Amino acid sequence: MAQVEQFQYDNAIVRKFAYATMVFGAVGILVGLLAALQLVFPALNFATAETTFGRIRPLHTNAAIFAFVGNGIFMGVYYSLQRLLKTNMYSKFLNEFHFWGWQAIILAAAISLPLGITSSKEYAELEWPIDLAIAAVWVAFGVNMFGTILKRRENHLYVAIWFYIATWVTVTVLHIGNNLEIPVSMWKSYPVFAGVQDALIQWWYGHNAVAFFLTTPYLGLMYYFLPKAANRPVYSYQLSIIHFWALIFIYIWAGPHHLLYTSLPDWAQSLGTVFSIMLIAPSWGGMLNGLLTLRGAWDRVRQDPILKFMVVAVTAYGMATFEGPMLSIKSVNAISHFTDWTVGHVHIGTLGWNGFLTFGVLYWLIPRIFQTQLYSQKLANAHFWIGTLGIMFYSIPLYWAGWTQSLMWKQFTPDGFLQYGNFLETVTQIIPMYALRAVGGALYVGGYFVMLYNLVKTIKSGTFQAYEAAEAPARVATAGAHKGEHWHRWIERRPVQLLIGSTIAILIGGMVEIFPMVMIGDQVPKIESVKPYTALELQGRDLYIREGCISCHTQMVRPFRSETERYGEYSKSGEFIYDRPFLWGSKRTGPDLHRLGNKYPDSWHYNHMLDPTSMSPGSIMPVYPWLIEDDLDNSLLPAKIAVLRTLGTPYEEGYEEEAIADAEKQAAEVAARLRKDGIEGDNLEQKEIIALIAYLQRLGTDIKPAPQAGN
Repeated sequence: MAQVEQFQYDNAIVRKFAYATMVFGAVGILVGLLAALQLVFPALNFATAETTFGRIRPLHTNAAIFAFVGNGIFMGVYYSLQRLLKTNMYSKFLNEFHFWGWQAIILAAAISLPLGITSSKEYAELEWPIDLAIAAVWVAFGVNMFGTILKRRENHLYVAIWFYIATWVTVTVLHIGNNLEIPVSMWKSYPVFAGVQDALIQWWYGHNAVAFFLTTPYLGLMYYFLPKAANRPVYSYQLSIIHFWALIFIYIWAGPHHLLYTSLPDWAQSLGTVFSIMLIAPSWGGMLNGLLTLRGAWDRVRQDPILKFMVVAVTAYGMATFEGPMLSIKSVNAISHFTDWTVGHVHIGTLGWNGFLTFGVLYWLIPRIFQTQLYSQKLANAHFWIGTLGIMFYSIPLYWAGWTQSLMWKQFTPDGFLQYGNFLETVTQIIPMYALRAVGGALYVGGYFVMLYNLVKTIKSGTFQAYEAAEAPARVATAGAHKGEHWHRWIERRPVQLLIGSTIAILIGGMVEIFPMVMIGDQVPKIESVKPYTALELQGRDLYIREGCISCHTQMVRPFRSETERYGEYSKSGEFIYDRPFLWGSKRTGPDLHRLGNKYPDSWHYNHMLDPTSMSPGSIMPVYPWLIEDDLDNSLLPAKIAVLRTLGTPYEEGYEEEAIADAEKQAAEVAARLRKDGIEGDNLEQKEIIALIAYLQRLGTDIKPAPQAGN
């Protein structure tokens, strides 16, 4: 018989991540509420660069995903891992390094994103020094987790740990793959891949960041905390095996469904659709395994707010993972893509699945580590109902807005003309729905602060137990399979093999989709007339990225009659070969810009950026006075040209020495045209607005429109 060993669970690191979760959750949703209100009341952009929608929207997504959900993951993992393995964490130093390193990364994001320091890649906006810091902290987390697993006293690895392992290895692969970039300076870089290739790699990352940061670790938390809260075993061990392996294998293929009807080759789009539809099976298997775990405990759901939160969280997971595959069907995606329908869909997952499961875990965990009872069950129940109403008021208006947008974009008159030829008509029509969305966000925020009050009072009423005494028999290693046991038990005793198996499962899909795109040249046909950006246009493009214009504008005309009538010739893959990063976007709050070049005079763009309503009455776009006031900084231009030439952009050797003079020459031409239209200003040719105008006037002008029938 194995000797019983005594040890202590480390609750100190759990408390730190719990506090960070509580604080950054408030920050993330408050910034999100501000962004929602800005779409109703544009004055709330405050005519200040750092608070405009384009800059705070990525701040909101990063705070919600990496600060709130990220800290929530680590809180749950550090609590459950120790108890499932019957041991304390491997290294106190790595505990502290992980915690403080992660908070430093969040602080760096909170400073850099409002300053316009961004790569523009969705969910991966942070620049290269912060990317390196993320890698270092993530490796520390992995070492600590695997060190803890290897010194465990429990032979068997419970299902939650399978999901933790798959999360760690997949996020590692995704982070490296999507952040291959060459630095220009301390806070500027260009990605290795361009155009269509960059788009595929970004959405391989972007979709799987949702899959392996917002989903798989939370499934691990569900498999631990839901049975604990319900005091019931997991419904089906066999179902958990199918759920795990099918999910991690299939999920990695689904990224191209974000790029349907774009310039991505059809074979990649089709793969994304097929595997996205297949995702319904493992996703719903996990949802049903969670809900059926409550068999015999449904009477407690009526009174227990923790179970209420968890039930709605798992239900929201089921809703989101049904809707996602449906939105991946091309005929449905033709309606939904670029609309607010997608935003509503995403927030069912984040507010319902991630938010409510985090709330349930906090309500369950905080009283235990503080050795007390929850301060108020009534307040927790009130939070549940306020939060649920908030989700409904948030998502339903956005679904309605999305359907309205799509129908208006595609509507033709009996004579064959666009019914709503002015894109702004399709925006002003849905402002009431944006207002209702903001009401839903405000309710969700209100419920959140009810929770904070309840948890603070709980903490004050208890005594924190930093190190919790425990005991367990020493582990006795076993070799081979035991007679009569399930075949999967073999790998559950072998974490290294489980890690290798998970890595192989997630690499297959990525290799099949990405390797042909980046290794086979004819996947992206060249167009002879497409030339690199001029020095001034390149500067303007980087300003476009800095201001977050991609949050509201796409640069991808899809091959639909409604889009070619509105914007012009549909977009070709060869037009983007020098676009680093790609800027196709994922949401149209404003019109598509890929065929904007030469559509309006330079003075129109100048006035539009100074006061959008002067050119488009009723516009909800922010004002950009600093573009008119601030001088363009060309100091990095030679380094930018050198890096882009290294990456394959055909700038002539030595052009970096001429780039500044070339930019100044083109700027003088733009300024002269503005003055001709009556726009004056001191040193007009030196202002940032000149570079942005040059870039906007270049968009879509490299190819000539296809001739009309009969011409």
